[in-house]
Amino acid sequence: VQLQASGGGLVQAGDSLRLSCVASGLNFRNYRMGWFRQAPGKERAFVATISRDGAGKYYSDSVKGRFIASRDNAKRTVTLQMNSLKPEDTAVYYCAATSNVDGTQGTQYYYWGQGTQVTVSS
Repeated sequence: VQLQASGGGLVQAGDSLRLSCVASGLNFRNYRMGWFRQAPGKERAFVATISRDGAGKYYSDSVKGRFIASRDNAKRTVTLQMNSLKPEDTAVYYCAATSNVDGTQGTQYYYWGQGTQVTVSS
């Protein structure tokens, strides 16, 4: 199983970025997908999760209203549209996959991507 995340970069506060994660080696449509992030010196934190069919989405309070998760099962891709970025959004962002029904905890996820760096300057 491989999850390949991309799309990170250096942006200014208020800008937008779109992260993508392409999955291989698993039956993608059978997995709930999640996004997590880890800022320097901090623990990994939940960002967003999206259900197998894409209809169910749940976000952390810190990104609700600014980030949008979506998926394309035919392309085995999950995306995270990040708008109105803030310096506190700076972190390495990881995509992850789980066959669990729920998915707000990192321990619930079986597979992880390598991470993509997002840096937001003020």
